[in-house]
Amino acid sequence: MSRAPDASKASTCPPMAPWFYRTLLVLIVPFALLRLWWRGRKQPGYRQHIGERFGFIALPDERSILWLHAVSVGETRAAEPLVQALLDQYPDHRILLTHMTPTGRATSTSLYRDPRITIAYVPYDLTNAVDRFLKRIRPTLALLMETEIWPNLILRCRYHGVPVMLINARLSERSGRRYGRFKSLIRPVLAALNATGAQTPADAERLAALGAYPVSVTGNLKFDVRINPNQQELGKSWRDAATAGQATDRHVWLAASTREGEEALVIAAHQILCTRFAARSPLLVLVPRHPQRFDDVAAQVEREGLTLVRRSQAQPDSATQVWLGDSMGEMVAYYSMADLAVIGGTLLPFGGQNLIEAAACGTPLLIGPHTYNFKAAAELAETTGAAQRLHEITPERLAKAISALLMDATYLAQARTATEHFVGSATGATERTCTLIRQVLR
Repeated sequence: MSRAPDASKASTCPPMAPWFYRTLLVLIVPFALLRLWWRGRKQPGYRQHIGERFGFIALPDERSILWLHAVSVGETRAAEPLVQALLDQYPDHRILLTHMTPTGRATSTSLYRDPRITIAYVPYDLTNAVDRFLKRIRPTLALLMETEIWPNLILRCRYHGVPVMLINARLSERSGRRYGRFKSLIRPVLAALNATGAQTPADAERLAALGAYPVSVTGNLKFDVRINPNQQELGKSWRDAATAGQATDRHVWLAASTREGEEALVIAAHQILCTRFAARSPLLVLVPRHPQRFDDVAAQVEREGLTLVRRSQAQPDSATQVWLGDSMGEMVAYYSMADLAVIGGTLLPFGGQNLIEAAACGTPLLIGPHTYNFKAAAELAETTGAAQRLHEITPERLAKAISALLMDATYLAQARTATEHFVGSATGATERTCTLIRQVLR
């Protein structure tokens, strides 16, 4: 949807963010560098390519650049069908993919092998860093994924004559209220966008209320996800290894992209399931969201006395009670081996993680009460029967819900069918986004 321009909106965009915002960023740069060093203890990627965060970037050739910014893993995976479409439709261009996190960068490195793709970190939102970056890459178009609203980045793009779009845009009610407290800063920034492609009508309405214009509803790129069949086969081989020699069908459930505090709930629930289904020896596949927490989560499992094997060490066998997914880029394989997936970020108030990829693998879903980051997708998953929601989370309630679903073969079969309807009902965002891109480039 779009709305008419606000009469109070200035006819021209400011050349840069307000002085107090720029001053604040300059003051926090030393702390940002200290944070990179600190986080680099467990994740060395934070200590690499520091120059790129200040706009020092080198490109391999002089091709025209389509620049796509995807902050981390979720946005990077969501962008995959769009990246392929851009490569097909603009064969003479180079695509520059930028990220904020090492996990996002690592995801791009594993996903994309085309020599026309360059991967880098996005510069900090400092005027000089952004200017240096834009002068070096001279992009034909800037595409920012989801909620990447950086004032200087957007305003300096317009100052340098670079069309800039916010695509696959989402804005929860909570974020909308938070941004609303800074309308004087946000309104001219959103007004500087050449176009915005929102995931849902509600997202479009909230973005328009904050100053974005024009706004279109293009849908959610995540529904156009392409599932790698090799990853699915890998997941099935893992399941075969985990269930070999079992006299009865072994339950395999997955806790996907869990956040801090959720693992304690999941591990306690699994202990209950191990007691309840002792003869079936259920297997928990536990995949934390952030790789820097792998060691801590492994130690937590071992403290609870459960038999742990790490993906980096070995495949699970019939004696494994918890298999820790300490790898990157293999979520499709993890989903493909499981009877049921509990979606992380929904058990505690983190807002949820992407559940569409799990459904695209045909995996029935269990979600908690906290899905405000993916509200529309979660509600659609419930409506189609692809997911069930647990409104109150304790280890006992979680174990009860999981056991009931795992023991209901009819439900599992129906839910697997429902996942196809859920994903298929909302495809097409890639083509709608490409249409919007063509309009802006014209």
